[in-house]
Amino acid sequence: MMNIKDIDILTLIPQRRPFVMIDRLLSCNDTEATTDLIIKEDNLFCKDGFFIETGIMENIAQTCAARIGYINMYQKDENIKIGVIGSIKDLIITKLPKVGSQLITKIKVLSEVFSITLVEAEVYDNKELIARCEMKISLTDKEI
Repeated sequence: MMNIKDIDILTLIPQRRPFVMIDRLLSCNDTEATTDLIIKEDNLFCKDGFFIETGIMENIAQTCAARIGYINMYQKDENIKIGVIGSIKDLIITKLPKVGSQLITKIKVLSEVFSITLVEAEVYDNKELIARCEMKISLTDKEI
């Protein structure tokens, strides 16, 4: 069986470079997923050596996309569908990570109703919690 970390992230998410904000899916099950990202200097969301707030939010959204993509591809044998951010609630960012940092992003599903998923997200920089929020993702009927 393939190691989940070895799956090409581009097979799980609809985003394409240079708009990819996760490197690998580290773990995934029905209710949780974890991804990582090494922040590179040429990242679209880097400014003055830091990964900015918009990048952190997109990193969380793409972690959600990777979870859904993994479930669709490897558990349901379905095509990957495009999701959109429905809302972001209680976003707290305590620190912007520097270029070269490795982010670990963890999401936990709070509820799933039809095509809408509500998650609780946490983003860590070197084991330090730097961001958290609730994010609502709505799946569309469009496939990649």
